[in-house]
Amino acid sequence: MAKDSVVRNNIWKWLTLALIAAVSIYVCNPPKEKIRLGLDLNGGTSFTLGVDTEKLAESIIAEDPALVDNPEAVQRKIDDTLQGCDDRIIQVIRRRVDAMGTNEPVIQGMKDHRLLVQLPGADENVRKAAKANLQSAAFLEFRLTHPKNDQLVSKLLSKEVAPEGYEKSGSGYKRAANFAEVSKTPGYAARLAAFEVPDARYSFMLEENGKGVYVPNFVARTTEPRVTGEDLESAAVQRDPTTGQLSIGFSLSSEGGRKFSTLTRNYKAHGPKNPTDRGRQLAIILDDTLISAPVINSEIGSRGEITGHFTAAEAQKLANELNAGALPAPMKILAETSVAPTVGEDAIHAGVIAATLGFLLVAIFMFVYYWYTGLVADVALFLDVALLPTALVLCANILGVFAHDPSMGGGGSMQLPVLTMPGIAGLVLSLGMAVDANVLIFERIREEFAAGRAAGTAIKNGYGRAFTAIFDSNLTTIITGIILFVVGTGPVRGFAITLTAGVVISMFTAVVVTRLILDHVVDGSSTKPFKMMQLFKTPKFDFMKWTKFTVGGSFAIIALTLIVFAIRLGVNKASVLAVDLTGGTSIVYNMAQDQKPEVKNIRGALKDFDNAAIIQYQEGVGSRTLLVKTGETAETEKGKSLEGKDVGAFVTKTLNEKFPEAKFSVASVDEVGSMIGADLKKSGTYAVLFSLIAILVYVGFRFEFGFGLGGLVALAHDALITLGLYSICGRQVSLIVVTALLTIVGYSINDTIVVFDRIREKLRHDAKTPFIELCNIAINQCLSRTVITSVTTFFAVFALFAFGDGSIFDFAFAMLIGVVSGTYSSIFIATPIMIWWYRGKRPEFEVEKTEEPK
Repeated sequence: MAKDSVVRNNIWKWLTLALIAAVSIYVCNPPKEKIRLGLDLNGGTSFTLGVDTEKLAESIIAEDPALVDNPEAVQRKIDDTLQGCDDRIIQVIRRRVDAMGTNEPVIQGMKDHRLLVQLPGADENVRKAAKANLQSAAFLEFRLTHPKNDQLVSKLLSKEVAPEGYEKSGSGYKRAANFAEVSKTPGYAARLAAFEVPDARYSFMLEENGKGVYVPNFVARTTEPRVTGEDLESAAVQRDPTTGQLSIGFSLSSEGGRKFSTLTRNYKAHGPKNPTDRGRQLAIILDDTLISAPVINSEIGSRGEITGHFTAAEAQKLANELNAGALPAPMKILAETSVAPTVGEDAIHAGVIAATLGFLLVAIFMFVYYWYTGLVADVALFLDVALLPTALVLCANILGVFAHDPSMGGGGSMQLPVLTMPGIAGLVLSLGMAVDANVLIFERIREEFAAGRAAGTAIKNGYGRAFTAIFDSNLTTIITGIILFVVGTGPVRGFAITLTAGVVISMFTAVVVTRLILDHVVDGSSTKPFKMMQLFKTPKFDFMKWTKFTVGGSFAIIALTLIVFAIRLGVNKASVLAVDLTGGTSIVYNMAQDQKPEVKNIRGALKDFDNAAIIQYQEGVGSRTLLVKTGETAETEKGKSLEGKDVGAFVTKTLNEKFPEAKFSVASVDEVGSMIGADLKKSGTYAVLFSLIAILVYVGFRFEFGFGLGGLVALAHDALITLGLYSICGRQVSLIVVTALLTIVGYSINDTIVVFDRIREKLRHDAKTPFIELCNIAINQCLSRTVITSVTTFFAVFALFAFGDGSIFDFAFAMLIGVVSGTYSSIFIATPIMIWWYRGKRPEFEVEKTEEPK
């Protein structure tokens, strides 16, 4: 009867399980529509755009030279320009991207007037076109030239003078050899605009004649009525049927047409404001560049054309930009990531293999070690994967409260977050960690059987006694996941959601589902213990005896590895830190596998561009790739001098010209500006510190401060020793490695909390045993669980290590070190530090008189 009562009381739990399963099926079907892949799996390009404040300041000074010595006034104008501009920027960029025909682009606003643009499936040609398109302000203006423009130009060309960065060439100027260098100097635009002007109302501007010669003009700074691109309704490429010359035909709005008609009527020959026999010249200016300056021959209404020296591609690009509208401020690319579609396919394949291998290794181990109950744990492990979609949707909505990210779902939607390779890594890792709760429960049940209790009581007490440790340890991992989501971006957020969702669903399956199964299939009156292997029968190791050596040795290793790390950092920072932390460009090339040009020859080919570039081959399973990392970006001096400011394209072209037989093709490109690199480095540091502080506060609150301090020191030990050993192996520290360090912090505290929970329990039940001896007993009682959970996590991480590539390999390598270090620190660091804090004396906990298993 008692068993029937349990079954009836558990009906609502079965219904909850069925509901979660139904939601998981709903949010995943049909898979092609519901499961969205990130760029690292789907291939494509991602740009992070930001306002180019330097260029904006130059344009403000060029318009009003009196502000050149008034930086406060310039900053006020910059602030006025940027106020409320984000929506306009997103609108214009979206129109430009849509005009490119990209499938399902992602355009997302960020803080500090930044914008994320993702173009799934974009190839190299689309990437190059997008890079140029997104940075163009496309601000169109129509302004009059000086009434005596021809005379002023003739007089100027009769002099032996030339604007800075140019030299005389017949009826105009040519760019001098030092133009690229001079044009980047502060205030250049203002100095050029002021060159030989008749008065401050005019600007000096140059029109390129299509043959490399620049013809001077003196253009009014303002013209009334003012006609700009904001008055434009549409623009299209058109070709003169007689000459074949390309032009941009445009139509204006009714208001724009009225103003343009007034302007051209006033300044045509014999117009109300131009009594001469020749019409004034009307300068057509795009992004502060003079396109052409045709003579106004007659009144023009709402339709006109922009003539110039265009190629077909340039004309179409200009028409698209004009149709999209002008950006309220000039933009620049702060970071760029490109992944070839074939690389994404390989990543999916590797991720599936790693997840399958990790699942099988953990499932087989649990079955072999725990037999029947291990099979129950394997059912829970399967449900962890099957029910994960519901947990992902739930966690995306909860985490979205802390930092909204449309690509990650949330906002009350039932949409799954975008799946990334770090997200797959989070899934595999959560599979290894999922059985931790089951191991805790099963080891507690073993103790209950050893105390002579029947199966029903053993199961009830096992789940009850393990719950506190399960809750505390998993909550610390969730805290780490929240911090990762808040401070991280893109793929890191995908990892945070997947890891957090994995922890949440594994708690449900371990605490609720396995209990449901055992309640229904186990005879509660049976006194026969469950068949289980036992790693340690009755361990009695004196761990505290060696604490001086273990603690001292650990911190000596940390000091040594960090000294080596610091020396390497001082000698060549680029070889220690990846581009996402330092700024720079990192390019991975696929290549012909039967070719391997020597590194010194590759370095020689690039020495004039960057003699300090990092060049190394990466050997994978059956494949070889080449990594080239340079400190140059589109922001640096050399980067700005390149065509299209495209560092990746320049390096690729150079390598293919020098080594055609190697057949280098771009697998991925990461270009990170110094601003983004500094922000990522700062946010990564803050994330680690916040995680340590949060865990110190939580553990101190749940236990006592001394326990929290012991846990904190152990976590710092794990993070530092992982960083030191990882770096000393010659690997570069990247954002994904910082993510691994944070994961280690969240994972490592689990075992420490389990040990502390057992120490606290014994303190409440045993008032006689000396504190140090009691700590030894507690650690010995937890030893099997400590080793088993480390082994299962190690299996999952090893699967990532064996089949992961690039950043996932780095993540797995750091995690392997962290798993071993975390197991060690929970025994040899956390508990000794806690004992030293209390000076070997027992901390005070409320004494409970309930029976404790021996």
